Amino acid sequence: MADTISFKLNGKPTQLQVDGDRMLLWVLRTELGLTGPKYGCGEGHCGCCTVLVDKVAYRSCLMPVSSVKGKEVLTVEGLEQEDGKLHPVQKAFMTHDALQCGFCIPGQVLNAVSLLNRNPQPTREQIIQSMNNNFCRCGAYTRIVDAVQAAAAEMKGA
Repeated sequence: MADTISFKLNGKPTQLQVDGDRMLLWVLRTELGLTGPKYGCGEGHCGCCTVLVDKVAYRSCLMPVSSVKGKEVLTVEGLEQEDGKLHPVQKAFMTHDALQCGFCIPGQVLNAVSLLNRNPQPTREQIIQSMNNNFCRCGAYTRIVDAVQAAAAEMKGA
């Protein structure tokens, strides 16, 4: 049975007729055509499916779409700034070559944005602790941490 689910997606009002128990990841990818959130493990461990819900990082593979009713969901596709420029975290990932294969990057970027929303000037240890639950199969962890530090510094100066 389909439910009417209304929420804000990447800054735009969105309304769907969908089974409310369906996982947000699959609704984003199949009904809405957003490929930023990836299917990795399907159990919430790897972080490839990370999205922001009301500015906090969540695993979309574990979230029924009904849980975002009335909330704001942000995927990496919606992270670009209003003037068309990349978000400082995205720029820092490019500058610090923290991309490698790119599969985990949307989740990594959104997890970093969530961290910086909570703590604009995290220590290196706090970054490591926060980013530790997003897996990178390429092993770009040091460059990812460097990128988050650089983004925090840029955002402080902005």
